[in-house]
Amino acid sequence: MKIIGLTGGIGSGKTTVAKMFSDFGVPVYNSDVEAKKLTNTSQSIKKALTSLLGKEIYQEGVLDKKLLAGFIFNDSILLEKVNAIIHPEVADHFKQWAALQTFPYVLKEAAILYESGSYKQCDRVIMVTAPIEDRMRRVMDRDHISREEVKARMKNQWDDAKKMELADFIINNITLSDTQKQVEAIHYQLI
Repeated sequence: MKIIGLTGGIGSGKTTVAKMFSDFGVPVYNSDVEAKKLTNTSQSIKKALTSLLGKEIYQEGVLDKKLLAGFIFNDSILLEKVNAIIHPEVADHFKQWAALQTFPYVLKEAAILYESGSYKQCDRVIMVTAPIEDRMRRVMDRDHISREEVKARMKNQWDDAKKMELADFIINNITLSDTQKQVEAIHYQLI
């Protein structure tokens, strides 16, 4: 079974593209969703984050995502430390999940696939792109945050041009119908 990485900058439409692949029966592992689950269920992650950021990072046993964002999105060193706590457990969880799949390939959706180095465990990588203004608008609407907050998150991700150099496939997510055609073409190449 092949492991296919699916990445793209914040607001590029990775989740939309992943859903299109799943419509073909492709198992999709959403690293961001699973990481959020693990931050609330893994005792080792909870202990390490509490040690690093203080007890107030958890409110009634649930990670305070807004407080965490305030800590990490303007402090790249702290962001690296938090990622070093969470990413190894997500990687182990992914391996266990992938071992249970029977489809010819699986998608590992991750916003920071390159930044985390996990692209090295992928057989191929699909990069999703979209115009920057579309991305900004999507994230502002989705997360109810300001333009400045979106920019702060974007600065913690590699530039699209850098990611595109390393990608095996590039999906330009501008219209849904065109994106669907690109997904279908890539799917049949991977099968």
